[in-house]
Amino acid sequence: MVKIIGIRFRSGGKVYYFDPKDMEFRRGSYAIVETARGVECGRVVLGPREIEDSQVVQPLRQVIRVADEADIEHERENQRREKEAYRICRQKIRDHNLDMKLVQAEYTFDNKKMLFYFTADGRVDFRELVKDLASVFKTRIELRQIGVRDETKMLGGIGTCGRPLCCSTYLSDFAPVSIRMAKEQNLSLNPAKISGVCGRLMCCLKNEEETYEYLNRKLPGVGDVVQTPDGREGEVQSLNVLRQKVRVLIEEGDDKEVADYPAEEITLIQKRKKGGSKAQGEAEKTASADAGNGSSGKREGRDRRENRREQNVRDGSRREMREASGFREPERKQRMAAGDRVTSGKPGRPESETEGTEERRDENTEKRSRRNRRGRRGSRDRRNGQESAGNMNREGEGFRTREESRPREEGNMESRNPDRARRRDRRRPDRIRREMSDENKES
Repeated sequence: MVKIIGIRFRSGGKVYYFDPKDMEFRRGSYAIVETARGVECGRVVLGPREIEDSQVVQPLRQVIRVADEADIEHERENQRREKEAYRICRQKIRDHNLDMKLVQAEYTFDNKKMLFYFTADGRVDFRELVKDLASVFKTRIELRQIGVRDETKMLGGIGTCGRPLCCSTYLSDFAPVSIRMAKEQNLSLNPAKISGVCGRLMCCLKNEEETYEYLNRKLPGVGDVVQTPDGREGEVQSLNVLRQKVRVLIEEGDDKEVADYPAEEITLIQKRKKGGSKAQGEAEKTASADAGNGSSGKREGRDRRENRREQNVRDGSRREMREASGFREPERKQRMAAGDRVTSGKPGRPESETEGTEERRDENTEKRSRRNRRGRRGSRDRRNGQESAGNMNREGEGFRTREESRPREEGNMESRNPDRARRRDRRRPDRIRREMSDENKES
């Protein structure tokens, strides 16, 4: 177990855990802590408590001190300066004619860094803008591109329900929302009715998803054949999920009757066929008409493509920001980011520059093979020459050939190539033996 406090730095933001050490904190007080962005002033939303070690992301940072009145006043002064910085940055964006929308300006507590949040449809080259802002504010400038959901979370607003937006009040993270949740809750598939202020599917669809999944498991499907408590069979026409009521269409000859029954009093006889009933077909047809031009699958695919596009935009923005600050990525990564295919011939070279690499590699391999064969042949010849000379030495002590006794001159080819002399001596053994016997006589 570890003792922590929960601190939030902006309204509706994520709660971060810190080590309070021996200091006393209560909910609603302020603390000065050190984060990855620098020194920050945050509001305590979770009082001191002990939690499991697995719930804490190590290393757990410690609180610097309890915020006093001077710190709180300094934070308020930063908020007033942020409004002026927002106005100046908007004017600079107009001067540079950049296609971007400024959302918010933010100062760190120690005033060592200033952050500007913006949205844009694509990548924006804001390097000149960063230089101008740095010359005005005399501090480190950082521009971050965010999505439409983050923009709505920062700005806030009123939803279609008449209440403040969930994301700007209590939601710390964005949960994934799909069109299947709207189907599960029997909502209209009209995008205008299930989309929020940001233009995406409403986050509140996730709130009751588990409840609807649990209740729908107890109900038959539309078009199923069921048996009522009085023993009659009929087809399910509609469902009331929250009240757990089933509306059944009963046909007896030419008479048709519609009645509501509790879900626990009916018995399922047969599941709906793949084609579906007429009522189900009409319902799906109406739902498709309400959904507009595309189906739910198209809507989900469009959401996924939008998320990937926003991620690519954020990555490109970070890369441009690093370039503006003087950081240069390795050549290989730059070419890969530009779309060039990088092969293993040379790091960082596109395929067009490495054409013929395989041919050159095969040619070099053949050259090495020829050199190895020549080296093995020479070693074998030297080894054979040494063996023949040893045999001759065993026949007579103190034997030396005429070529070996010659002084090695620069022009003497045999002195420069002893193997050649040995090979010639092996071809004339009788002459060598006569010379050897003459030398023995003289000795």
